[in-house]
Amino acid sequence: MEEMKEKKIKREERHRDTWDPFQLNPVGSEKEGSRICFRVMQYLVAVIVGLAVLTSAVVAKGSLLVLTTLSSPKSLRTPKEKQFYMLMLVFCLVCPNFLVFLKSLWRCAFKSFVRPNMKTMAFICAIECLVSLGTSVLVLVVMPEFDVLTNLFISGGVCITSAILQIVFKLQREPWRITYPVCSLILIVAGYCLLGIDYYVRAHSHVAGETTHCFTFVAIGICASLLVSLCWWENPLQATNRVQDTLSELDGFRDFVFIISSILRIIVIAGVYLVYHVLIVKSITWSNFNLGNKEWELLKSTKYFFCILSQAFCSAACHWFGVVACKIHAVRMGFALPVCCTGPAVLLVGLILFLTQAQTLGGDKTVNITGDFSSSFCENLKYQSLKNTSPMTLLEVTHSICQTSLNSYYLQWPFSMLALEGLCMWTGFLTCTYYVWKTKVQRIERTSQLFVRRLYESAFIDQSLLLNTKIKVARAKNQASHDEIQDCVIYLCATMWHETYDEMLKILTSMFRLDRYRGDPKEEHSDYFNFESHIYVDDAFTGEEVPERRKVNSYVEDLIHVVVEVYRVFTNKEPDDVSIVETPYGGRLMLIMPEGNMLYIHLKDKRRIRNKKRWSQIMYLYYLLGWKGYIVKNPQKINTRRASLISVDGEIFLPQFDNDNKRKFISDDNTYILALDGDTDFHPKAVILLVDRLRMYHNVGAACGRIHPTGMGPMVWYQKFEYAVGHWLQKTAEHVFGSVLCSPGCFSLFRGSALMDDSVLKRYTTTATRASEYVQYDQGEDRWLCTLLLQQGWRVEYNAASDAYTNSPQEFKEFYNQRRRWGPSTLANTLDLLHSGAETVKRNTSISRLYIFYQMFTVGSSILGPASVTLMIAGAFQFVFKITGTLSIIIATIPPVFYILICFMTKANTQITIAAIMSILYAFLMTASLFSIIGEMVVQGTFLTPTGVFLVSMTIMYVVTALLHPEEFTMLIYGLMYFICIPSGYLLLTIYSLVNMNIVTWGTRESNKTEGEVKKQHNLLCDRNCRICCWDMKLQVTQEATNMLYQQITGQLPQQVAPLIDNKQGIPLQAITNSGPQTQPNHKTEAVNLKEPKKGSPDQWNDYEDDKKSSILSSSDDDDDEDYFNTLDLEEQEEPPAYGEKHFNFVFVNWVYPVKDEFLKKLTYANLKKNLKEQIWYSLRNKNEDDVCEELVLMLTDTLNGELSALGPEDVLTDIQVDQLQHELTQQARHILKTNGMNRLEKRVKRAIEKTLTAPKLQKLDEEDFWNKLIERYLEPIKNTKQHEEDVTKELKSLRNKAVFLYFIINLLWVVATFFLQAIGNEIISIRIPRHFPNGTPSGDVLKVEPLSLMFLLSFAVLLFIQFLAMLYHRVYTLIHVVSYRGSEKAYRKKDDVSNKTQIHTHSHTHKGLTVCSGIVPLGPLIITMLKK
Repeated sequence: MEEMKEKKIKREERHRDTWDPFQLNPVGSEKEGSRICFRVMQYLVAVIVGLAVLTSAVVAKGSLLVLTTLSSPKSLRTPKEKQFYMLMLVFCLVCPNFLVFLKSLWRCAFKSFVRPNMKTMAFICAIECLVSLGTSVLVLVVMPEFDVLTNLFISGGVCITSAILQIVFKLQREPWRITYPVCSLILIVAGYCLLGIDYYVRAHSHVAGETTHCFTFVAIGICASLLVSLCWWENPLQATNRVQDTLSELDGFRDFVFIISSILRIIVIAGVYLVYHVLIVKSITWSNFNLGNKEWELLKSTKYFFCILSQAFCSAACHWFGVVACKIHAVRMGFALPVCCTGPAVLLVGLILFLTQAQTLGGDKTVNITGDFSSSFCENLKYQSLKNTSPMTLLEVTHSICQTSLNSYYLQWPFSMLALEGLCMWTGFLTCTYYVWKTKVQRIERTSQLFVRRLYESAFIDQSLLLNTKIKVARAKNQASHDEIQDCVIYLCATMWHETYDEMLKILTSMFRLDRYRGDPKEEHSDYFNFESHIYVDDAFTGEEVPERRKVNSYVEDLIHVVVEVYRVFTNKEPDDVSIVETPYGGRLMLIMPEGNMLYIHLKDKRRIRNKKRWSQIMYLYYLLGWKGYIVKNPQKINTRRASLISVDGEIFLPQFDNDNKRKFISDDNTYILALDGDTDFHPKAVILLVDRLRMYHNVGAACGRIHPTGMGPMVWYQKFEYAVGHWLQKTAEHVFGSVLCSPGCFSLFRGSALMDDSVLKRYTTTATRASEYVQYDQGEDRWLCTLLLQQGWRVEYNAASDAYTNSPQEFKEFYNQRRRWGPSTLANTLDLLHSGAETVKRNTSISRLYIFYQMFTVGSSILGPASVTLMIAGAFQFVFKITGTLSIIIATIPPVFYILICFMTKANTQITIAAIMSILYAFLMTASLFSIIGEMVVQGTFLTPTGVFLVSMTIMYVVTALLHPEEFTMLIYGLMYFICIPSGYLLLTIYSLVNMNIVTWGTRESNKTEGEVKKQHNLLCDRNCRICCWDMKLQVTQEATNMLYQQITGQLPQQVAPLIDNKQGIPLQAITNSGPQTQPNHKTEAVNLKEPKKGSPDQWNDYEDDKKSSILSSSDDDDDEDYFNTLDLEEQEEPPAYGEKHFNFVFVNWVYPVKDEFLKKLTYANLKKNLKEQIWYSLRNKNEDDVCEELVLMLTDTLNGELSALGPEDVLTDIQVDQLQHELTQQARHILKTNGMNRLEKRVKRAIEKTLTAPKLQKLDEEDFWNKLIERYLEPIKNTKQHEEDVTKELKSLRNKAVFLYFIINLLWVVATFFLQAIGNEIISIRIPRHFPNGTPSGDVLKVEPLSLMFLLSFAVLLFIQFLAMLYHRVYTLIHVVSYRGSEKAYRKKDDVSNKTQIHTHSHTHKGLTVCSGIVPLGPLIITMLKK
């Protein structure tokens, strides 16, 4: 109800000023708000991840402590069990090293390999060996000798080296923060001292038989802790500016170093274990490794494997969840807090277990820890171990506690020293890693940007996570930091080709949404980006041969109307700053969007520049990357004579030039091109998510989002599920295993430096001359551009959370024509990539040999698609009609062969009609087949057959996949439509695409609307409909007929006739002849100074032109005019004049002024009144002068009403009226400001008035030389000779024949092989699969399946399963990205100047007896959008 009331108030406000207050409200024009459910989800995910980090860390640390306790020489276990527990400790230390070894080996083998620097590698390997030596000695030698509490506390001392390096290099931003590492060092040293004192007291108090031998292990433990602390030496050093070159060099070959260091670490761990337990203590009995049945049962028991599995798994899980917590911006709550609480949590869990189980361990006695703990409780533990009734783990841990001073017969106060030791170690660890609590994480960061090392230490998982977190400090100004987000500029480039009004509405609404999201370009944005919008309209003009006759066609007229309408919706006023420019390629419109960002509309004339999408892309890539990149690097090359526009806030500047100035400080790596189609609908979130991928991953050259087809009808339903499955499985698999092969041009973000790379943009300009080039280059330009990027080493990614919507073909014919282009081009580009696979693998780190093999398998599957569908149809015949397998194959083969013949013999429209009929028949057959399969499973009582298992598993997989995409779960509804259309989409469509490969027209959005209008009006002098009685007659007179009649009457040549045409009536007004003697004129051609039409209603332009024509007629007999007509001879008169020149003294209508008239509507009375109020409010923002502002609005509105009282609400002001009104408003404003003592605001108010009365400008292009050279070099319209066209046609048909033959042979071989296997019989060649009932019991029957079909079915199932696993992996990281975005997205907030002025104040006053209501509304697009809440 509140929303309806607000709409009503705004509509009534508009209705006060005009009789036409009604406007469109495009879907999505409302302000994007922060959805509460996502905010709740963010906190919920952070809490869940934090609990996962804490739980896994507690389990991992507790398991390690239990293993060290069980393997202790003082344990109550048998020597054989102690030996196995020690091996489990070794396994726990080896596990993370083995995982890093596998990952690094994979990256070196299949990603990239860089030859290492031997000195650097030797240094790193030496450090790693020392760390491994310290870890293995501490865990395998020292910790089994200590009690469980000491082992828990001593791990805090591994941060001592990090604290020392922080002190040495002074890494703190504030000087006083150096106290943190200083306190950490003091506390750790104090903890070590307390450790020595504690064991000194134990040895002299004879606690649990402790002797002075323990001092050796204390010293070794301290030294081992120091060696372990070297593990994180790199973190403090990377925060300094001293060894950046070495560390940068290390990043290049880090994977190879990890391979070598992992092997060395494993060797050191094994060496320490063997040397100590074989040579020193001699505790290994080799015969114990000969396991019999009894030992195997013992070893396989849960109590032996639970600790090792929980420690290895939970340490890895803790590391992964810690990374996730940082990436979702839950550094404090989900990462730092749980990790810091790991030690106290382990101690608390142990204490709770001890207190709850103490009575059982004490032999049904109440335990008093301060009293009889040593005398009765600890002695009773040995008795409980013999009874074997107590939990083993709890018993051993309690027995280990009895080795502390609590078990002293004399003094128990030294136990407080142990507690104080733990407190010192823990607080020392916290103060050393204080920087983690202050770490600022960007929205999406790589793991290498969060953590220094890829390896984690499973024995010290909590210390490892915090000490490995990167220290981020302020760098020197001349030191580049890869951890900080750099500013970027985004060029939105939409290509239009015969879009409808509604489609244009979508793309313009999306651009204005992004403008509202970005806000004022002079202000900083949380996402650090600036943008410009460019729309390139192909075939924008009517096909007049004479340039001066050119007019924009109906598509451009619709586009202008859409721009005005959308601007009106977002701002409640007309466009303010509009410029119209004549360009070498056609024309350009420049608009400043409500928040100050630029919108360019480039109108292409196909007679001046090449049309179609690829050439539009080349046009804007060379302009935005080549030309603009050049002028920002060479500002002295540009023309400084530039007109000035008034910005949104009243300052004089051109935003496009401001963006050029900003780009001086933005590299090509941070310059992005957002490729769009003319019907794409997107939200700012989708753009920012793509920007994140390119901003954080510098090897990513392009990124695409999730494309949703829109529309209605069965064809759209089919495409909805097809797009869903393609994105859910195929694109995610490509993203995870290698790189996406195609980034669709309807919504993709490209990196500027990637497009400017060698053999990318330059080769993209290649004009197709051969048949294969027509197929690969022009039929699928988006895929070809991505192929070029991949071959140059760039990666293409897919972001499933970046949603975009685009119209899809709704008619069967349009769909088939679209896929006729896509199919061959997809195959051609994929084969091109596979052909250069060896070279691409060397250059591209994202593409491996396995990925090339994966693509080969998918290409093979697609090639065999027709045969597979044919065999599936044969199976349907066999199921439904109960015929033999061989006969069903023959019957199923007949329709494809028939359709191939039809495609070769008939036209494309006939082929599509027959395909539609066959698709319907196939749909009925597929429906019957589906129910037959289900019925057979019901009759047999089992689904455990190849067909049943495949159908059920695919159904489950798609349902699970849809559940993981909750917003797209409804796509499953269209799955049935997709299933019954499989023969049409994979059999008939493939045949149609291959047979019609020689047709290289676009096939979609083909419109002869413009050409038809031109041909219809060409040389047409009279076109009238006459009615005589009941007869309707059409009368047309052409120029040719008139010339012929004139020649017969006068005997003159028709070329001498220069008819004058009335544009309104189509009738020749007068024929002008040159018969008298003439003088020699000046040979210089005079340029016409284009005069603007009178400002008024749109019809006044036609009157203005008629007046000019009348003046020409009246003066055509003067001597001066006769002299001018002699300047050209007859041959010259046949040539069309250059633009802007006189031709027989006629001034032709140019396209500029009709376009200008559309934007002149802002100078109507209704719009001026509305615009003036908003400009005044907005120009005085942040001035805290509300009273003066209200008075200005009230009085200036009165002045405007008085000056324009004689005009209607839709009348356009003339130049004289504009000047007079501006003078009166300025004088009135000056008087008000002087009265209120606010003369300092006069400049701003004057600019607001000027901005309100600014008319659209006609500007001169500064880039004319660039465009002329670009067109001459790359974009000159193609004019092929007839011979060339005939040769290309022959080549295309030859290529078509070869492709059809190859496809036909491969699929025929597959079908024939299956046919002969069926003919031979299942008894001879078959695989026998026992049948089972659903409960698993065998049925006693055997299912016989031919091996070829089974292997293909299994291969396809394996492929889908691999894609399913990739989808699971991709969904997790998509969730991380979405949650992190929702935590840092922009919140639309009220600006300071209008925080208290969002309400509409209505003032009533009387003017000349009329009651006038003026609504005072604070101006500014942000306020307008807030009113739309």
